[in-house]
Amino acid sequence: MLVYTSDKPGFLRDVGDNRIAERILAAMQRTGQGGVGDSERKSWEESLLRMKNVLEGPTIPDDAGIAIEYRIPQTSKRVDIIVSGSDEHDQAVCVIVELKQWSDVTATSKDAIVRTWLGGRERETTHPSYQAWSYASLLRDFNATVEDEAVRLAPCVYLHNCVERDGVCDEHYREHLDRAPVFLKHDPRRLRDFIGRYVKTGDRNQTLYRIEHGEIRPSRDLAASLSSLLRGHREFLMIDDQKLAYEAALEVVGLARTGGKQVLIVEGGPGTGKSVVAINLLVELINRECTTHYVTTNRAPRQVYQARLTGTMRKNRFDNLFKGSASYDAAADDEMDALVVDEAHRLVERSQYQKAGTNQIRDIIRAAKASIFFIDEDQQVTWADTGSIDEIRDWAERAGATLQRVVLQSQFRCNGSDGYLAWLDQLLGIRPTAQDDLQDVPYHFEVVDSPSALKDRIFELDRAGSKARLVAGYCWDWVSKKTAGAVDIEFPGEDFAMAWNLVEDEGRYLEKPHSIDQVGCIHTVQGLEMDYVGVIIGPDLVVRDGRVVTQPGERAKTDRSLRGYKTAFANDPAAATAKADRIIRNTYRTLMSRGMKGCFVYCTDRETQDWFAARAAEAIARPAPARNGEGGQTANNPGADSESDPAGLDFLDADAVTPADNAVPFVEMKAAAGAFAESPVHQSRPVESDQRVVLPEAFNAKTDHFVMRVVGESMNRSIPNGSLCLFRANPAGTREGRIVLVQHRDIQDAETQSGLTVKRYHSEKTQTEDGWRHARIVLRCETNAPGYEDIVFEAEDDIGDLRVLAELVAIIE
Repeated sequence: MLVYTSDKPGFLRDVGDNRIAERILAAMQRTGQGGVGDSERKSWEESLLRMKNVLEGPTIPDDAGIAIEYRIPQTSKRVDIIVSGSDEHDQAVCVIVELKQWSDVTATSKDAIVRTWLGGRERETTHPSYQAWSYASLLRDFNATVEDEAVRLAPCVYLHNCVERDGVCDEHYREHLDRAPVFLKHDPRRLRDFIGRYVKTGDRNQTLYRIEHGEIRPSRDLAASLSSLLRGHREFLMIDDQKLAYEAALEVVGLARTGGKQVLIVEGGPGTGKSVVAINLLVELINRECTTHYVTTNRAPRQVYQARLTGTMRKNRFDNLFKGSASYDAAADDEMDALVVDEAHRLVERSQYQKAGTNQIRDIIRAAKASIFFIDEDQQVTWADTGSIDEIRDWAERAGATLQRVVLQSQFRCNGSDGYLAWLDQLLGIRPTAQDDLQDVPYHFEVVDSPSALKDRIFELDRAGSKARLVAGYCWDWVSKKTAGAVDIEFPGEDFAMAWNLVEDEGRYLEKPHSIDQVGCIHTVQGLEMDYVGVIIGPDLVVRDGRVVTQPGERAKTDRSLRGYKTAFANDPAAATAKADRIIRNTYRTLMSRGMKGCFVYCTDRETQDWFAARAAEAIARPAPARNGEGGQTANNPGADSESDPAGLDFLDADAVTPADNAVPFVEMKAAAGAFAESPVHQSRPVESDQRVVLPEAFNAKTDHFVMRVVGESMNRSIPNGSLCLFRANPAGTREGRIVLVQHRDIQDAETQSGLTVKRYHSEKTQTEDGWRHARIVLRCETNAPGYEDIVFEAEDDIGDLRVLAELVAIIE
């Protein structure tokens, strides 16, 4: 929406007469946009005086169009100033200028985020180059005039009080700087030349008027780009009732174009594919030239699904399609063709940052001709969550909308098992179900004995190629948010000291490789999935006398999900207690259903740990593979039935193996006896074997992996006698503290009668003039059987003859 428009002489006159703020304000009031505060009026006066200095002189033609505070349709975004005209080829052109009064800018490690002084303190905010470019991208992707007439858009930034380039022009932002260059305090001449390079002749605002009246629709280029991204993405492939829900939603959007406002509710539990349908709808509706957004309250799903769809975590043109649920408080009625609302159970009445709007469900239904809500009421996990089927129905009826409902039944997470979720509901006391055990449920559930054992299991699985992460209930303060390097979750006496997810990763925690070293929370994993999840159940959920009870007071002080509980408790203790109880149970249900293949659990409370372990033991359908020697109770595991081998693993001839078999070489330890050159495991060549073993689903076959049966009792506290173990050949980096397969000419393993042995590796080093050398190497036993001793090497020659052939990845049977 155009607010203030003029030609160059008119703009210069209004600024020179000190009337520019009055003119803009009058135009805003005339177009129904209300007023602004004194600070914004002063910013107009200062910044536009600097722009007057830029535009003066003959470089910019007098009949160039000038627009100030242009509001981009279907957004709350306002462009500071646009200069319009034609280029040397008589092609329409608009130069977009983002004005900033910042004097100091500090770079951050985040994409398109800087720090500067705002609102009385230093804050993080969007890099102005990205801001200016995003305005151009919105016009290019959603305005028919810009697309049909091929209007050239040239965004730039003018920081007229900033002298130092170091922060705002840091190389970290190179991609954004190339899209929208930055001009500083002493650059008015360079900015004038930049504008003049594009605007060769004026147009007396004609280009701006045509943009103003252009049809608002997705561009063909945007639709084609989005469709090409979706094509070939297996994780977004729809099957079964997902396709039915998708077609129902498309029908609803079609009806909304001619038959009045429509609302569709799509119900589905964890793993039923709600987000898969939602992303497919976004792409198809854009392809059908419908103005559409993918909407969530929490940013993790929209950031992650955008990154997975586009293949990048950097800011890009598709940002404008992924919106927060607070984006529609000022939207016009039926402004959007469709809004696709994922995780609708997380909608709130009004966010803590909203000053306008009444209710997010109301605002969304009012703003869109068709609203599609994907919901699972059992995933409401904060006090503010109000998204419910009844609430949506109520607002739909008030808006006179036609309401329809679809249910997604098929379970695609938890190995496609509704049985595990039903058992989980019963386990956590959410609702009674008929699922008393995990018999024939193809899902791995295990209660491990310690937090360090939990960490080891998740790390092992992740190293083996599965996506595995640790998560926890929010019972530990987020100290590392403000103190980099601080530990948030620590267990004395255990090898466990970790931080919550990094603040700079925002909602993209699960997509960052380094997130294996942090603990995720409900806010960063809800709506997402991984292969295996390790869950720490904190003191907010405990078992007393055989009953699961919740303790809201055990939540961390930094947790905002129960904000409002104390006030509510003072007014109605029973109702407040019941709501907090439901939130805590729902939180752990959500965390424990993030794993597609398995869930590992450790409880910080001893009675709770014992009770969960007993319930898991009762639910066992068969002994589980993938032990780690730390004990613990296990319930079921895929791959435990096999006609090929009593151990439950399939063995194949090497000649018959294909990549699809997920198989690696199999080596019997006794077969490795003899001289080093005759060993099937070498330091410089692939493992030699005529036999292959098919790995369980938890592991991905890699070229440097092999399986060996480890016999004997010298490591029975970590590796039970006869276990099939997955090893990584030729390990790089430190071996300290790792279980390794080694060979030495003087080793005669009593159990295998070979020169190979598996032990825990420990090295002591000493400094030399050239760096360091091994002073002592100890191969440690880990056994509760008598008669075993550590193997110690101290002589330089002995140490030099020791060869580390492989390191243990995991025990697979």
